[in-house]
Amino acid sequence: MAFQQLADAAAQWCSRTPFELIAAEETERRMDFYADPGVSFYVLCPDGGCGDTFHVWSESEDCLPFLQLAQDYISSCGKKTLPEVLEKVFKSFRPLLGLPDADDDAFEEYSADVEEEEPEADHPQMGVSQQ
Repeated sequence: MAFQQLADAAAQWCSRTPFELIAAEETERRMDFYADPGVSFYVLCPDGGCGDTFHVWSESEDCLPFLQLAQDYISSCGKKTLPEVLEKVFKSFRPLLGLPDADDDAFEEYSADVEEEEPEADHPQMGVSQQ
């Protein structure tokens, strides 16, 4: 796929996420992304050669551990598209962005019908004697 088409797909993905495409370097086939509060990563795009895959990385030591999910996904079998890779990165970074885990959404919908119970007041607190 032509690099400009990949950059357009990345810009479209950014419109639905907190990330901005801050640089797109065609000669290196690299796209850099950033979101507040200091979450950054880059994607190296394959040039269409046999066996080439996307590569995601971050130069931030705070961000790098969160990319493991996306890196595992990329290295798994099957060809990946840039939007699929970016979605995995977004899911990986949700905790850093202060967003709920994507898997928590279903739980929240389910638990919305459950009434929260008030803590019972007749339990003694630790270290406090009842008189």
